[in-house]
Amino acid sequence: MTPAQSRRARAALDSFAIETPSWGFADTGTRFGKFFQDASAIDLGDKLADAGHVHALTGCCPTVAVHVLWDFKAGEDPKAVAKLAKQHGVKIGSINPNLFQDQCYKWGSFGNNDAAVRAAALQHCVDSVAIGQAVGSEYVSLWFADGTNYPGQGSIRGRKKTFEDSLRALHAKLGPKQTMLVEYKPFEPAFYATDIADWGMALLLAKKAGPRAKVLVDTGHHYTSQNIEQIVAWLLDEDMLGGFHFNDRRYADDDLTLGSIDPYQVFRIFHEIHFFAADRGRMPKIAYMIDQSHNEKPKIEATIQTVVMAQELYAKAALVDHEDLRRAQAANNVVDAELILKKAFFTDVSSAIAAWRKANKLPADPLAEHRRVGYTKQAGADRKRRRQELGITQGGSYA
Repeated sequence: MTPAQSRRARAALDSFAIETPSWGFADTGTRFGKFFQDASAIDLGDKLADAGHVHALTGCCPTVAVHVLWDFKAGEDPKAVAKLAKQHGVKIGSINPNLFQDQCYKWGSFGNNDAAVRAAALQHCVDSVAIGQAVGSEYVSLWFADGTNYPGQGSIRGRKKTFEDSLRALHAKLGPKQTMLVEYKPFEPAFYATDIADWGMALLLAKKAGPRAKVLVDTGHHYTSQNIEQIVAWLLDEDMLGGFHFNDRRYADDDLTLGSIDPYQVFRIFHEIHFFAADRGRMPKIAYMIDQSHNEKPKIEATIQTVVMAQELYAKAALVDHEDLRRAQAANNVVDAELILKKAFFTDVSSAIAAWRKANKLPADPLAEHRRVGYTKQAGADRKRRRQELGITQGGSYA
């Protein structure tokens, strides 16, 4: 790595932050059940403590995404939650309404043919917007499980219309500094027609909702072999890319640690963002977030793995020689264009990352430091004792 490359990599790291999810620190599971860990978070205080620990080790996770039903108690002052987060060295990040857990959502939320259920779903989202305003959160992240499983079960166009109306009504409640992120998912749990099944549907709905609505790309929410970086490039060009939920997958929404299956894909996504910035003279405003459910790996170790991998791939993508790439593209030089990307991807950026960590007074190896201080052992003993004292049996909701 040349000195110039090292400077570019470190400058990229200076501007990169990625949000951790509160639910990533709690016991989660599959549709078949859960596998428990003693050190998993019991409550929001534990989640924020774990998130603060990850941020202290990595230096790039200043915010924590929260789920309204899982992380806020009824009648609780949201500002108290923001204060608790500050005590752990982090801030509350994106607000995630829950529109899939309650029994009333069996037939959908915004797509439900019962106006009363749609009104309840909208009110929950409006309440979530208010929570975001109270805690200083900029993003309201929307994912819907709505859809149908059988042909003829519902009106596809009718459900589209109720989504348009509800999203437009929610957009009107946003504060001037808030952005609404519309997520999509091709299937699960709706297997015939998911109401927001792809990026085009999310894009159209966001545009109809209003100017502060953007699209959220979850890297696990795509069919196998789909070209996610092409989707990213199109959304960037339309100024409609609002954020990411990062994870890796072999089949669909596997929720694996980032780069565990295909690190080159994540690199290519980051490349499109850096290339866009080079062409436009500005880095786009994007909310980088993690959305993972760690059922086998230790929660914090898995999160650290994802964060350091994201930093490495983001730094590598910053090394692509855009001038050389433009020349190769203009000449239809396919081999050289591909090799320019590969050269950056295979560059060892460890020395630049080490220098960045040293300059920011961070551990040289976040995972090794986490293990050295024995955080998981201490948290596991404490939380096992607290569960016993509180009479908590591990189970209940997804997170």
